[in-house]
Order: sequence, then C-alpha cells, then structure tokens
Amino acid sequence: MSGSARYWAHRSAVIDRPAHIGAGSKIWHFCHVMSGARIGARCMLGQSVFVAATAVVGDGCRIQNNVSIYDGVVLEDDVFVGPSAVFTNVRVPRVAQVRQRKPAFERTLVRRGASIGANATIVCGVEIGSYALVAAGAVVTRDVAPHTVVAGVPARRRGRICRCGQVASGGERRCKICAAAIPSNRPSNRRL
Repeated sequence: MSGSARYWAHRSAVIDRPAHIGAGSKIWHFCHVMSGARIGARCMLGQSVFVAATAVVGDGCRIQNNVSIYDGVVLEDDVFVGPSAVFTNVRVPRVAQVRQRKPAFERTLVRRGASIGANATIVCGVEIGSYALVAAGAVVTRDVAPHTVVAGVPARRRGRICRCGQVASGGERRCKICAAAIPSNRPSNRRL
C-alpha cells in the first residue's frame, strides 16, 4: 500500500505525475489516474477506475468499480457513479481517426449531488442536473433536469427526487423525509 498524508492509494494503482489528488481521497486496486487529471478531496475510486488527463472529479465523489472517466467528463462535488457505468466522449468514434478526433471530444457535465446507477451509459455532450438520479442500465442521450429521475433505453423522465434521495410521489412539493422543497422541472425537447 502506498500513499501520502494527502491521499491513500493501493500499491497496484498507477498514478501518472503530475496529477492533482485531494486530501483524504482513496484510490483502490488497479486504478489508473493519468497525468493532468484532477480529483478532489475525500473521493473514493473503486477497483479498476480510470481517470483521463483532462477529466475532473469534484470533492466527495464516489466512483464504484470498473468506471472510466474520459477526457471531457466533469463530475462536480458529491457525485455518485455506480459500478460499470459508462461515459463516452465522441459521438461517432473511428479507429482510423483517433488523433484527428480529439478536438471533437464533447463535454459531459454531471452536476453536484447527482447519482448514476450501475451499468448506465451517458452519451457525451449532455448535462446531468444537480441531485438527479439516472437509474441502473439507463442510456442518457439528452440533458437531465435537476432533481429528476430517469430510466430506460433511451432514458425517459420517471419522476422527481429530493436532495436526500426520497423519490417524490405525485405532485408533492415537499419531501416526506426531510421536508425540503422539491423543484418541479418541466421536460423540453432538449432536456428530460
């Protein structure tokens, strides 16, 4: 096991220098953090997580096993990414054009407190709103509004969710658990 006073990394993890890793973060077995990557404080990267050179992971994020955070992906603070979730960064990948395609990387933004379920796929160029929930196995092809639950292939709006994780039933305006207001977001052509 290796580490520093700032963060801890399992001895099998590969961390290319320079990478920024915040205090209190834990990096588990077989992870690879590329040079230039930014990982915030108090994060947890599960087994076999990959973080690319221009990827950004905010404070307090939890990334479960077998997730790759590619160039162009930004996770704000307190984001949860379930096991084997997939992020993409090019809409039409071609092996013969990999070097020419780097400028075509599309930014994907996951806002504060959002959760992405196991085996979900997030197609590049979308924004997942704060405290939204992407269900396990969903395929997200459009922006997701804050406090919205999406599920299915392709992902569709299924309801609203409180910051604490309680799913709202019907037209509730306040959470039954924590009494916080739950925003009412309307879907649009661009956003679920």
